[in-house]
Amino acid sequence: MKEERLLVAKPKRRRYGSYLGEISPAPENLINRDFQAAAPNVKWPTDITEFQLPADKVYLSPMIDCFDGMVVSWSIGTRPDAELVNAMLDAAVEKVADSVNRPMVHSDRGAHYRWPGWLARIGDARLIRSMSRKGCSPDNAACEGFFGRLKTELFYPRQWRSTTIEQFMQALDSYIR
Repeated sequence: MKEERLLVAKPKRRRYGSYLGEISPAPENLINRDFQAAAPNVKWPTDITEFQLPADKVYLSPMIDCFDGMVVSWSIGTRPDAELVNAMLDAAVEKVADSVNRPMVHSDRGAHYRWPGWLARIGDARLIRSMSRKGCSPDNAACEGFFGRLKTELFYPRQWRSTTIEQFMQALDSYIR
């Protein structure tokens, strides 16, 4: 084959990408990596993280306050769906229901933050939307930093083999509180 200069046809491996295109127009990145806030309830970054346990996966969706890094609200579930993010947003909105100033909610470009239910809740609460650029995790560094600290302090040091999903969810809730 070498003498005849013949080559074996190899199929090209395509790298996996879950990106299917923009499902709705994305708002501007208003935070622009400025995660400092002079007062509470001004900037709220949010995201979803996954915990792989022997029993199953658990997902956490928190809303972080850029003023002090505290978690404004959170929801924990076994599926990363609309119910998870909507419950978290509803709990956060309750905390500023009487406030005149409305926080800016910053997220990545995930479908969770573009679903009609999420958009309706944001609109009804008169919150300001901001989104990261596509595939740019530093644009949501406040949330990513929280996830890193949480996993370093709570998740990685322990073996979760004999822990049930409910027990892990309680431990996660306890850690955040």
